[in-house]
Amino acid sequence: MSESPLVPVEVIERRIYLIRGQKVMLDQDRAELYGVSTGNLNLAVRRNQLRFPEDFMFQLNTEETKSLILQSARAKGRGGRRTPPYAFTEQGVAMLSSVLKSQRAVLVNIVIMRAFVKLREMLATHRDILRKLEELEKKYQRHDTQITAVFDAIRRLIQTSRRPRRRIGFTTASAKAGRQPNLSGK
Repeated sequence: MSESPLVPVEVIERRIYLIRGQKVMLDQDRAELYGVSTGNLNLAVRRNQLRFPEDFMFQLNTEETKSLILQSARAKGRGGRRTPPYAFTEQGVAMLSSVLKSQRAVLVNIVIMRAFVKLREMLATHRDILRKLEELEKKYQRHDTQITAVFDAIRRLIQTSRRPRRRIGFTTASAKAGRQPNLSGK
């Protein structure tokens, strides 16, 4: 089935936030994507509370809400919310699809799940790249110390060769005094 999705994955990716160390989507974004009001979405969740334990969904505290508003420049809209938003983890997103049964909700959920998987793959790729970079850094640090040792050895050899050499053989008294010997025979 190669139909184009209702919502592009990129739009969904921009609505996935990192809160409390988890990738989550907010209730208002989910409601907008499903084409329902935030109140109706939260009502459906409240009616099915057993399906949403704390690791599937949690409510943001006041500080998290303020931080989110500042980070994403979210407008409060018509008067704003009276309660902090709910955040759905990836498992909460999957569970929400069993609560909302409209065709649009099912199709949007498929795209959302693909977005979560794509983000997880990207993070895994970034971790692999970071690990390889650290390995290279360690390898070149060993090489750096080895190269430094080679240069130090070369410097020591150069310094020992610069010392004045003691002459070997017969020397005359005039050579010892620093005079040039008279070789002309006069």
